[in-house]
Amino acid sequence: MNIGTYTYEEYVHLVKSFHGSLAPGLLIGGFMVDMAMKNLPEGEFFDAICETPACLPDAVQLLTPCTIGNGWLKVLDFGRFAVALYDKENGQGVRVFLDMKKLKRYSEANNWFLKLKPKNEQDSTLLIGQIKEAGHDLLSLQPVRVDPKSLQREKMGPVAICPACGEGYPARHGERCHSCQGGSPYL
Repeated sequence: MNIGTYTYEEYVHLVKSFHGSLAPGLLIGGFMVDMAMKNLPEGEFFDAICETPACLPDAVQLLTPCTIGNGWLKVLDFGRFAVALYDKENGQGVRVFLDMKKLKRYSEANNWFLKLKPKNEQDSTLLIGQIKEAGHDLLSLQPVRVDPKSLQREKMGPVAICPACGEGYPARHGERCHSCQGGSPYL
């Protein structure tokens, strides 16, 4: 059983070293990205959309050239465990999602995802075993076409020096950087 170009065991090792733990969502995410890639035309240059910020973006970054840093991965917090890979030019692609009807066949995976059991009561060995056993069978795929407006990437543009903090920022943000306009998370 392979996930992308890795054996299952190699992918598990990669997940642990990248994510810090063997996260069930990242294992399922690996199968999702693998399924999407297998359903794209060979050699296609694609971008990705994750519909959740939880675990799934890590799978995309591990298995594809799409990262948050290079702008090829967009994370939209729709709260749905789904990923789309699509052609950068025309927006045609596929969307893979965790199918709730299929998930029901795997009791511990269902309990984990729907949070039907507290984490300390879950059988993690059974959970990981069910995810490995199910693999792609937890998932469904649908063709998608991404809105052309979403295909355009916003470039940084001219850089200005903030008069308040002295740091560089995109000039399009206004007279000051977003942080100095009150958008800072720091106290």
